[in-house]
Amino acid sequence: MRFESVPMPAAVAARPRDTRGYPVPAITPWEGEEPQFALTDYERSAACARKRLCSVCNQGMPQGPVWRVVGAAESAAIGEALAAGRPYRNLAPTLEGPGHRACMLYASMVCPYLARPNARRGMSAAEPDDLTAHVVRGAVRGTMGAVVGFGEYEYAVTETRVLFRFLDVVEFLPHDTADAHLDELRAELARTAK
Repeated sequence: MRFESVPMPAAVAARPRDTRGYPVPAITPWEGEEPQFALTDYERSAACARKRLCSVCNQGMPQGPVWRVVGAAESAAIGEALAAGRPYRNLAPTLEGPGHRACMLYASMVCPYLARPNARRGMSAAEPDDLTAHVVRGAVRGTMGAVVGFGEYEYAVTETRVLFRFLDVVEFLPHDTADAHLDELRAELARTAK
C-alpha cells in the first residue's frame, strides 16, 4: 500500500517531510537536509520520554495507555502469553518510544520496514550492540509484527541512550502486512476527530 493512500493523523501531517514526502517522526535525527530514519536522536527521544510526547508526532499523550509497533519476536511472545491467559511482561529495555494509537497505526503502515515482513533496514546504527542490533543494514523485520497498547511505560535517560520498558498489554493488533490496520486507523481518526 502506498503511503499517500493511508489516512494521516493531523499531527503527523504537520511534521517535516523527506524528499519523497514521508513525514519524519519526532525522534528521527537529521544529517543536513536528510532524515536518518533507522536511527534515534538522543535529545529528541529524551524530551519525548520526559514530557510524555508521542515519538511520532511530538504531541502530548494523555495519561493512560500508550502504543508502539513491535517486531516478530515480541509479537509472538505477546500473542503466546495472551493466548495462554498469562500477563506479558518484557523486562528488556528498548530504544523505541511510545506514541498515540493513531500515530502507531499510521507508522505501522507507512514505514517500509514496519509494514512488510520481507522489508530490510536501509541504514545502520553507528555502533550496533545488543539493543541496536535490529537496526543493522540488511536486518529483516520478519513475519508478524503488531501494534500494541500498553497500560504504562517506564523510561531511563542515561548518558548515551534513552531506554523504555512497557507494562500491561491492553491491546494487541498483530499483522503480517500492516495494511490490515487500515480500518482500525480510519476508525481511530474518526473517533479522535470528535
